Amino acid sequence: MPAVVAAVTDAADRALALWADGETRVRQWEKVPGHPVCEADLEIDVMLRERLAAIDPQAGWLSEETADTVHRLGVSRVWVVDPIDGTRDYLRGRPGWAVSVALVEDGAVRLGILAAPARKELWIAQAGQGATRNGVPLHAGNRTMLPGARVPADQLPRADRDLVTVDKPNSIALRMAMVAADEADLVATVRWGNEWDVAASALIAQEAGAIVTDALGDPLAFNRPQPVAFGLLCAAPGIHAAAAARLAPRAKEILGKA
Repeated sequence: MPAVVAAVTDAADRALALWADGETRVRQWEKVPGHPVCEADLEIDVMLRERLAAIDPQAGWLSEETADTVHRLGVSRVWVVDPIDGTRDYLRGRPGWAVSVALVEDGAVRLGILAAPARKELWIAQAGQGATRNGVPLHAGNRTMLPGARVPADQLPRADRDLVTVDKPNSIALRMAMVAADEADLVATVRWGNEWDVAASALIAQEAGAIVTDALGDPLAFNRPQPVAFGLLCAAPGIHAAAAARLAPRAKEILGKA
């Protein structure tokens, strides 16, 4: 594991070097409308692929910034990578971005690393061995009532005004990590999301005691032929069931209209 951590932190340091307070020095554009990308995304992607392939040449590769291939479906281990999760914050000079790397084996995340150098944070989890931030063990909160739960959000729908907003980094991986660190109680989405957005942070949250599912309350699986899931629910264990009961009908309504 030390070699993997070194590869991720080196990549994060490079991303930080390309990032400046208030603005980024790198060229940016939109892959599709509303989805920004920049030169740093691509450079960090190449850097991580080279370093991680040297560590485990047999592992497959799934990344936001690399064209997907069927090769990964024929191997047991796969690197699942988002070179910069939270590109909007990165481009705006805000610290809510991170380099996210997971090692998936037979559909389950075995290692998750989230490096957020602008926040001076390094999150690490190994399956069955707990999760840490900067070496300090993480423990999700013990909240048992959904009303009053802390949610990283800019604003909440009217139906969720009984919840409490807290600071929201653009990176969904960092928002999930906040649940692991007991700085939030709940992160939920009802839209299609990609495996690379959540793989590393799902393990970090789970190893800290949180429960992570899709929007219907079903377990997440990784390295699937279509590497997406509908929605996300990452919550402190005492409120996950109540949150799932609130979220699932909305998810089913959206899916029914699709």
